[in-house]
Amino acid sequence: MLQIFNNLTKKKETFKPIEAGKAGMYVCGMTVYDYCHVGHARVLVVFDMIARYLRYSGYEVSYVRNITDIDDKIIKRANENGETIDSLTGRFIEAMHEDSAALGVLPPDQEPRATTSMDQIIDMIQTLVDKGYAYSADNGDVYYDISKFEGYGKLSGKKLEDLRAGERVAVDDVKDDPMDFVLWKAAKPEEPSWESPWGPGRPGWHIECSAMSTNCLGDHFDIHGGGLDLQFPHHENEIAQSEGATGCTFVNYWIHNGFVQIKQEKMSKSLGNFFTLREVLKEYAPEVMRYFILASHYRSPLNYSDQNLDSAKAAMGRFYNALRGVEAADVCDGGEYEARFRKAMDDDFNTAEAMAVLFEVANALNVAKAEKNSQLAAQLAGQLKFLGGVLGLLQDDAEAFMKGGVSAEGDLNDAAIDALVQQRNEAKQEKNWAESDRIRDELQAQGVVLEDSAAGTTWRRD
Repeated sequence: MLQIFNNLTKKKETFKPIEAGKAGMYVCGMTVYDYCHVGHARVLVVFDMIARYLRYSGYEVSYVRNITDIDDKIIKRANENGETIDSLTGRFIEAMHEDSAALGVLPPDQEPRATTSMDQIIDMIQTLVDKGYAYSADNGDVYYDISKFEGYGKLSGKKLEDLRAGERVAVDDVKDDPMDFVLWKAAKPEEPSWESPWGPGRPGWHIECSAMSTNCLGDHFDIHGGGLDLQFPHHENEIAQSEGATGCTFVNYWIHNGFVQIKQEKMSKSLGNFFTLREVLKEYAPEVMRYFILASHYRSPLNYSDQNLDSAKAAMGRFYNALRGVEAADVCDGGEYEARFRKAMDDDFNTAEAMAVLFEVANALNVAKAEKNSQLAAQLAGQLKFLGGVLGLLQDDAEAFMKGGVSAEGDLNDAAIDALVQQRNEAKQEKNWAESDRIRDELQAQGVVLEDSAAGTTWRRD
C-alpha cells in the first residue's frame, strides 16, 4: 500500500483516494517572468515522478499544474523590458515547456492560467464576501478576514497571535488585521485590470490557486503539491480561502518537496544564487539532471554542486554502459526486482531506495554479459529499462547516451572520432603500439574515453 507523508498531519498515511482508482493532484506551477532555475526543475521532476508512479500503480490521474501569468514581478519585468505582459509571459511559457520536455517531464492533464480563470477567481471572492470571510477596504482592495477562519495555521503549525506579534502595521493600514491578505487589488494606472463587483483590478496570488484548483478538480481533491517554501503563507491561505468558500475539506494530502541548496543556502531568484536550467543543461545531459534530482528523497534538501552532478553523470553512465550492446527484451514484469522497487516507492516515493534496486539490476546485467548469457542479459536489460521508465529515466539509446556527453565548440564530431578509432585499430593490428597510444591520448585530450573489449573498441565522451 502506498504511504504518503502528509504535511498536514506530519506523518505517513496510507493513500486512500476520494474516488477508488482515481487520483486528483494540483501542483503550484511557475510564475512566468524568467527562465526556470534548478529549484523549479525539482518541482517539475518530483511531481512528474509522483504522477508517473500513481499511473504505474493503476490510478487514473488528473494532474493539474497552473501557470501564474499576472503578478507584480511580471508587471515589473515587462516594464523593464519595454514589452507587453502577453509577450513576456508567452515567451517564458514556451521556454518552460521546452525545459520541461528536456527533463522528460510529461505535460500535465490541465494547465490553467490565472488570466484565463478570472471568472472563477471573481466568483470565489464574491462567495467569500457573501459568507463574511472577506471585506472591501477603503482603497478598493478586497481582503480575507483571517479572524473568521478558525483553522488558520493547521498546515504550517503557526499561531495567529505569534504571527501578529511579529507583524509591523503602518498607521494608515487599510486592513482590519495585520494578517489579513489581499484577494483583489484595485487597479493602478497603466497596469492590466479586469472588471469586478469591486471595480477594476486584478487578483491576489493566493486566490488564483484556490480558484483554479477547485475549478479543475472540484471542491475536495486528493493531493496538493509544491515547494516547501509555499507552505506558508501561500498554501495556508489557499486552505483558508477554499474551505471558507466551499464549506468542506480542501485537500486530503499535502506534499512538499525540499529546497535546492547552494552552500547550505536555499537557491532562489530573490537571493541571486540560482542557476537556470538552461545553463546547467549546457554542461550536463538532461537525464543526468533528472537523476540528480531523483537520487535524493523528495523531502530532503538537495545540495547543488558540480561534484554532485558529476556523480549523477557517472551513475547514469553505469546504467547505460550496462545496457550498451544488449537488445532489451520487452518486459512488463520485473519480478523480484520490481517487488523491491515497488516497496521502496510505496514508502513515500523513496526514489533513493528505488535507484539502489536499479543498480542491482545493472550489476546483474553486467554479470550476464560477462558470462555471455544473452537471454538473461536481454531480460535484465528489459527490466532495467522498464523500472527506470517508471521514474522517467533510461529513455535514451545507450550508445547515443554514452557518445553524447556535452561537447564544446571545436570538439571532434562523431565521424571524426570513429575515423580515429579505426586508425587506432589498424595500428594495433600492425602492432604499432606507439601510434595506437598516440591516438588514444589524442582522443583522451578531447574528452573521449576508449573502452577495449573482446567485441572491439567502443567510445564515449567523458
